[in-house]
Amino acid sequence: MDVFDGILAAWQRERPDLDLSPIGVFGRLAGVTRRIEAAVEEVFARHGLRQGEFDVLAALRRSGPPYTLIPSELAAVLMMSRAGMTNRLDRLEAAGFVERALDTADRRSFRITLTEEGRRVIDETLTEHAATLARLATTLSPEDTATLDRITRTMLTNLDH
Repeated sequence: MDVFDGILAAWQRERPDLDLSPIGVFGRLAGVTRRIEAAVEEVFARHGLRQGEFDVLAALRRSGPPYTLIPSELAAVLMMSRAGMTNRLDRLEAAGFVERALDTADRRSFRITLTEEGRRVIDETLTEHAATLARLATTLSPEDTATLDRITRTMLTNLDH
């Protein structure tokens, strides 16, 4: 029994005409998400990063050598506006994690490159991040993990349409 079982039982008594079982599913999913986000934010904070800054460094790192993208590519990969990207890049550049340089092919654009310090920080952070997620996932069996992956993939795909 958890808090949602009690909530659902009360609603079943008061409104038996409605199927409110999704309240339990989505309430529990929201609770799990909050706990995961808190654990992840702790990891990022230990490395001096916020979620959005981690995302930028991760996108640059996984782009492969020379770890360089233009802002529009970063914005597309991270599914965000270019205006929002500017603030993140300002903070990351001030921290010495990225460098901006004029794009030699298009002098109206900049290229964003991961610095050695940025690469060190993202590699350390990603290692700890992966370990944290793996620890959180140990509450599920491999079969449950595969089922949850399939279910959430289906939901995300269908909710986007």
